[in-house]
Amino acid sequence: MERPTREEIAVADMEDFEANRGHLWGIAYRILGTASDADDAVQEAWLRWRRADRAEVVDARAFLTTVVSRICYDLLGSARARREAYVGEWLPEPLVSHPSAELSPEDRVTLDESVGMALLTVLERLTPAERTAFVLHDVFAVPFPEIAEVVGRTPDAVRQLASRARRRVQEHAPKRSVNRDEHQKALDAFVSAALRGDFQDLMAVLDPDVVWRADGGGLVSTARRPVLGGDKVARLVLGILRGFDPETMSVQAREVNGAPGLVFLDPSGRSAGVLAFTVADGRITEVDAVLNPEKLSHLAP
Repeated sequence: MERPTREEIAVADMEDFEANRGHLWGIAYRILGTASDADDAVQEAWLRWRRADRAEVVDARAFLTTVVSRICYDLLGSARARREAYVGEWLPEPLVSHPSAELSPEDRVTLDESVGMALLTVLERLTPAERTAFVLHDVFAVPFPEIAEVVGRTPDAVRQLASRARRRVQEHAPKRSVNRDEHQKALDAFVSAALRGDFQDLMAVLDPDVVWRADGGGLVSTARRPVLGGDKVARLVLGILRGFDPETMSVQAREVNGAPGLVFLDPSGRSAGVLAFTVADGRITEVDAVLNPEKLSHLAP
């Protein structure tokens, strides 16, 4: 039997990697919370894949999962240090798509409920080891022994990490509706009331304990602390819209991290702001507004 040529091996390597790219990117985004860092992690995983000894690779998917997870775990430590010095609230980089878009199987890997903005924000409360263990085990069902290789702990220690992370997520994750129609109805009511400037109707669709978080990164003027309560959030929204110029800006319905949201566009069609919503019992309980232009640069116009 003839041995495969170097070109044939290179093609096979690329095919193996591309078959798992969506899976790897989904892991990286959940661990790191930024699309740009996830891109870098997947690219580094590709470079390590090319250098790997294939004789030692029994399962390409498992091998690549370990590689990209270890890269992300190492990156997360330095990322956390940068976020502690961040100006104002830090929110994840949003994932945006058109509501009617046909998603590929690769895209669907990244857009389930575990990628919601509210949950990703809660994951910021975890240590790097807890977050990595939680994402790998609870979201991607990676066995504890494999996670242990990533974080440098024993399988029993990793089991405890995942359990502790799960408890913290359950404690801090907001209640949310799994009914998409309920979510959409609340968002439609919010948009209608806001555009009409109807304070009472806006209050009716906002939960009394609603939380508004805005991420401007010091580059865009925003509230640097969360705004709490229906009255304050309603007044904030109406105040923002008083400065909204339909001649230079537009707002469009988009899928934001797998759920109905809003995108504000500048005259060139580029994203100037992305709003993600959490809905429970027919009311909006959280609004996450990403306004930092550096966090929107990965979005296509």
